[in-house]
Parts: sequence; C-alpha cells; structure tokens
Amino acid sequence: MKLVIAEKPSVGREIAKILGADTVRSGYLEGNGYLVTWAFGHLVQLSGPEEYGFTTWSKENLPILPESFSLSVKQVKGKSGYSNDEGAEKQIKLIGQLLDRVERIVVATDAGREGELIFRFIYEYLGCRKPFDRLWISSLTEKAIRDGINELKPGKDFDPLYHSARCRAEADWLVGINATQALTLSSGNKGLLSLGRVQTPTLAMICERYLANTGFKAVPYYLVKIGLEKGIPFGAIAIKGGKVHHFNNLPEAQSLEGRVRGKVVKLKELEKEEQQEQPPLLYDLGSLQQDANKRNGLSAEATLRIAQELYEKKLITYPRTGSRYIGEDVFETVPGLIRNAMGYEPFAQPAAELIKKKLNKRSVNDGKVTDHHALLPTENKPGKLSGDEKIVYDLVVGRMLESFGEACKKMVTTVVFEVKIEPKPEFDFMSRGVQIVYPGWRSVWGVKEEEDGEDNQSIPALSVGEELPVKEVFTEAKKTKPQPLFTEGTLLKAMETAGREVDDDELRAAMKDCGLGTPATRAAVIGKLFSIGYIDRQKKSIVPTPKGLEVYNLVKEKSISKPVLTGEWEKKLEDIRCEIYSAGTFMNEISEYTSVLTKEILEQSGTINVSAMQPGATGIGCPKCKKGVITIREKAAGCSEYKSGCAFTIWRTIASKKLTDTQIQALIQKGKTGTVKGFVSSKTNKPFEAALILGSDYKVSFVFDKK
Repeated sequence: MKLVIAEKPSVGREIAKILGADTVRSGYLEGNGYLVTWAFGHLVQLSGPEEYGFTTWSKENLPILPESFSLSVKQVKGKSGYSNDEGAEKQIKLIGQLLDRVERIVVATDAGREGELIFRFIYEYLGCRKPFDRLWISSLTEKAIRDGINELKPGKDFDPLYHSARCRAEADWLVGINATQALTLSSGNKGLLSLGRVQTPTLAMICERYLANTGFKAVPYYLVKIGLEKGIPFGAIAIKGGKVHHFNNLPEAQSLEGRVRGKVVKLKELEKEEQQEQPPLLYDLGSLQQDANKRNGLSAEATLRIAQELYEKKLITYPRTGSRYIGEDVFETVPGLIRNAMGYEPFAQPAAELIKKKLNKRSVNDGKVTDHHALLPTENKPGKLSGDEKIVYDLVVGRMLESFGEACKKMVTTVVFEVKIEPKPEFDFMSRGVQIVYPGWRSVWGVKEEEDGEDNQSIPALSVGEELPVKEVFTEAKKTKPQPLFTEGTLLKAMETAGREVDDDELRAAMKDCGLGTPATRAAVIGKLFSIGYIDRQKKSIVPTPKGLEVYNLVKEKSISKPVLTGEWEKKLEDIRCEIYSAGTFMNEISEYTSVLTKEILEQSGTINVSAMQPGATGIGCPKCKKGVITIREKAAGCSEYKSGCAFTIWRTIASKKLTDTQIQALIQKGKTGTVKGFVSSKTNKPFEAALILGSDYKVSFVFDKK
C-alpha cells in the first residue's frame, strides 16, 4: 500500500482518478493499492518565538537565534492570540493515521521549492521514517500524470531542493522576527512595524523611485525641427556630432530656426539597414505577470491565482516556473500544440501559418531548463473561460506562437541633410524611419513597432545630393522627465534583477537567481506591502504611504534595504539547491547578519515619528489651521488639531459617490480633482460626473465641464 500526498484536494482527486483510487473516504480516497490525500498548502510551519520561551516582546530577548528550529501546526490569529488552525490540525492527524497503514509514500505536492517544503515539514513533524518517491510533473494532464507515476524519482534526489527551501524559511524567520520586533520596540511599541528579508528591499526600491520622481526638477530644453516633402511629407530634427541636439536656451534654438527658414537642404548621407528582431522568449511566471499587468491591468497576485486555476484545469503547464526555456523533448510536442491552436479562434490564422514553417528554436535549451520548463498551453482545448481566465490563457497561447515564429524584419532608413547656407551651420538635420517589411512573430497579435514618434514616419525614395526646400521650421519646447513611478509590472521586472536596469531577455534570464524573491513569491511580497499599509496605488502606479516612507527612512542606510544583498542571498539559495554552497555556511551568515542588524535597529530608539504611522495619516498639512496633519479615515478626512478647534472636514461620500484616498489628497493639496464619475443627483436620482474644488471657505463644491 502506498500513500500519495498532494498539495491540495483538487490535485489529489485528479491523481486518484488516474490511479484508480475511487473509493471516497473522509479526507482521502482509496483503491487499487493506493491511499490519496492532500495538504491545504502549508499544514506545518516553523514554530514562533513563544515555543523557545520568548512569550513577550522585549529588547533584552533580541536577537532570538534558536539553536535548532522546531515545527508547529499552522497557526491562525484569533481574538486571544495565535492558535492551531483547526482544519490543518485535523488534516495532519489524518495524514499521520494514513502513514501507519502504508509501506511507502509518493510525494505529489507541487514540483518546486515550496511544494517540497510543504511535504518535508509534514514528514518531519510526524516523525515519519518511511521511504518516499517523488512525482515530478509540469502539467496535470492525464498523460503527464501517468508518465510521472511510471517514472517516479527517488526522494533523496530532492534533498538539496529541500535544504534550499528550509534555509529560505529559516532565514526569513530570523530576519523578519528579529527586525520586526526591534523596529516595533524602538518605536515605543505603538503599532506593528514589519521588516523582512525580501519585503524591505522591495519597499526601498519603491520609495527611492518615488522620492526621485517627486523630487525631480525638470530642466527645459529645445529641439529644432523642419518639415520636408517629396510625394509624402516627413520631418527631420537638428543634430550635432551625429546625435539629436538639445538646445539649452531658446534664443540659440530660434537663431538656427531663423537661419533655416525658407532655405534648401541637401541630402549628404543615406543609409538603409535591414534589421531582424528575434521573437521573445517563452513566458516564465514573472514575465507573464508583467505582460498581464501592462496589457490588461491585472495584479501580480491575480495573474498567479488565475494561472494556477488554468493549471488545475489542465490547460497550461506548471505556472510557478522561473525558466523561459524548454528542452528538446518538450519541443517535440510543440507542433501538436500549434495544431491545437488552429482550432482556437483568436489564434487560428497565425497558428495555421506557423505550422507550415520551420520553428524558431530560440527558447529551446536543455541547459537553461531548471525545475520546470517555460509556460506552455497543454494539449487540452479550453471550454468556457471567464474573462480574466481568457486573458491569461490567450497570453500563454499567443506567446507560444510568437516564440516559435520567424524573426520580424525591418528596414531602417536614416538620412542626413545639410542646410545650404553660408556660413555653414554646425548643425545638420536627420530623419529616421522604420518600416516593417516582414512582420514574422509580430503578426500573432498584430502589434505594431513600438518606436518613438519620429521613427514611425515613412521616408520617401531619395538619393544623395538631392535637394529639397524647407517647407516649415519650428522650435519644440521640451522638459527632462524623471523615471516613471513603478507599476506592478515594472516592479516585478526590477525585482527580477534586484533593481539593476536590464532590458535584454536573455541577460535577465541569466540574472534570475540574483533577484528579490522568486517568481512564485514576488506577488505575495507586493501583496503584503499593500496589506500592511506600506504602499498604495495611484491609478496604475505604486507609491509608498507615509508609514512606508517612515520605515524606509529608518532603514535606508542599513543592509536590509539593499536589493543587491538580498539578490546575493537568493543566488546562494539556488547554489544550495545545486549543491555548490553549504546550507550550514549560509545559515551562519544569516545568523551573524541578524545579530548586527538587530543591534543597529535597537540603537536608533527614539528616532521614529510614530504619528506619521497612524492609520490614515497622510503627512499633508491642514490647509485651514496650518498646524495639524490630515488623517483620512473610513467616513471622512479631518485635521489632527480637531481637539483645539479646527473643524476642517472632507466627507468620504459626496452625492452617493465614495471618494478614494487619492482623490481626497488631490482635493486638499491641489484644491481640485480631475473629473470624477459616479455621482448621483439627490433631486433627479440620475448619475452625473464633475470635478470637485475646495473653496476659500474650505467647503467642497462641484465644477462641471463647460461642454
């Protein structure tokens, strides 16, 4: 008799169906020599500080460095503190009873670092010593499960993966528990202030980008452009030394404009170059999340949840992958997947075209496949999908067709004109156009070339020495721009490379083991920063809250805020998995680091602005009394000096419309909002839209569009 332990009930039932274990019991299935049961994610976790005798938070207890970690049943927080999760406690007891009935175990938790840890913690907590084998599959199709059952791997082969997973869990415990307690105690214990090994450098990146963006001082500059025509109109821009010239002052730009007006230009250089743009690599989880956010506004957590649902519906392969490559064996199945896509309407035409051609093998590399290969659709055809499921499924199918498609061929035309005037100016005028002559992989979505405006123009047929009259000339005022605020998509991209700016797909893939977190954990890290009130959304952008900025200011000089350090740790965790770094050495380094960090945080006691961290605190001064600070609460925003008589108030709900924090802040800081939709007239009961303004009497009123 064998016991199969899956990660969740739905997966357990699929495996039981294949094994013939069709007798339903309470919490498991039985039949054909198998018992099949499941976890509900993590049933067992590292014990909290109280299990080591530290029942209260005290500076004298820190740092807490257990000699060895113990395990406890999953804990949940109730009104009277933490206690065992009843569902987890019941299931772990059942698994223990089932283990007594079998000779061998089949581990069928998700085939990855967290899945391995889920089983090993259960195994260790129950004190089990029975042999186990590993089911390692990348999809839940019937064929994949059958093949996996027939090719079970020895459990000991995954010991390095477990050691890596356990080191990550213990490192997160040591840094998170000690740094959080130290910072909270240093603030006077007036509210929980959370720090973490991955969470804090991620917060630091968000804060640094926000401060650089909001503190950016734009510098004006000027461009001089001319309009030309030969059959079709096109433009050119002033250059110096082969580069577009930014004029620092307006008179200089206007001087050139005046000299060129009404003159003739002569073509002195013409270059045509055919360029090939190779298709993008297949998706891993991170790149899928980035595109789902950029194209459709889905959060990282939502994309992961939907991808997991599609995986459990047997429509895509294992989603928590960090690889953008497949092996030669998987590549052999790709033609069949493309033929399947021919019957899926959004991609029927590009799939039918692709199946006739030689497939591009840029995403095929056995040496770059890690635990799981890149995301692919399975051979199963989708039935009815929800809106968000269709978005994610279409992205996966579309990327498969792109990745195995032909290169996109472009003709890049660059022409340089000199102005026929004396004395000859030091400036020439350049025009550049990009024409897609063969779309290749770009035809899958019908996506046009993403180029700056100047490059989108068509350049007519020209020859060197040809002269054209200047039809128009003008000076365009510009300003330097800061780096944009992070969106979830761009933040995920930055986490991949620990904040380093890397655009090349292949280089990013090579650096993936040096990033912040893993593809499977980054969404949860961002989600936690939202949930603990350190970051917020402004439309699509992510910004720190006053609380988040205050925490950042406290730790910005400390190594816990440095993305590169955390990236180095992630690399060592991967090296442990690959058996080229010692788990013991890693944990010694983490323990020493934790001791130093905890001491540093405790030594800054008294430097924390607790008031800025109160729920709803904005850090915005009161426009009425000029003394207090505005706090936004559930029903209204008000001044902290209300006890001293300041009655400044903005109600959260106006004309049946509940305002967002961002709208309230704009009203206070700028005196007005943009157009807000969703108001309802109390007289007619009809919806309307309007902007809000804050009057000199500090009362809110509507402003309607004159149109």
